[in-house]
Amino acid sequence: MSRSNRPGLGSVAFFSVAFMLGVYFTFAAVQGDYGLFRRVEIAAERDALSRDLTKLETEIVEMENLTRRLSDTYLDLDLLDQQARSILGMIRADEIVIR
Repeated sequence: MSRSNRPGLGSVAFFSVAFMLGVYFTFAAVQGDYGLFRRVEIAAERDALSRDLTKLETEIVEMENLTRRLSDTYLDLDLLDQQARSILGMIRADEIVIR
């Protein structure tokens, strides 16, 4: 009787399945919904949203300041004049408009 040096069919199938599972899980860890690339995208989106939040908070502070300066309790006449000129297009009686 001669013995063959070829591996059995079961061991080839086992290692093939193990290799394919390894490839699948590696791909899922890198490209999947919870993979590394998605994590980097989420971090970049978080940073962009943080910058937007900071900019919006600054705009809110400016708007609150303008609102307070035009309120009944504190009226800034210079700001009122500026707003009337820019929004309503008003001018004083002694001014001339040149276009």
